[in-house]
Amino acid sequence: MKVELVTSLKRQATKILADLHDTKEPVLITEHGKPSAYLVDVDDYQFMQNRLAILEGIARGERAISEGKALSHDEAKDKMSKWLK
Repeated sequence: MKVELVTSLKRQATKILADLHDTKEPVLITEHGKPSAYLVDVDDYQFMQNRLAILEGIARGERAISEGKALSHDEAKDKMSKWLK
């Protein structure tokens, strides 16, 4: 992963962004020697957000199962058939 100072980002934003688009490698921005932010390609960010949404859905499903709130296949099929009419 590439690391850049925030002052470098201020001075060379165009170059840093061009490198980011070319390499698709995230850039860690530091301030006063400490991590401050990540720059990531838009497509990579959207991919991560989609993956996170899927994982959150799986976690909700697992929680529903553990709490006994899941429906049987037939119950789910009946509910869905009412929506699809």
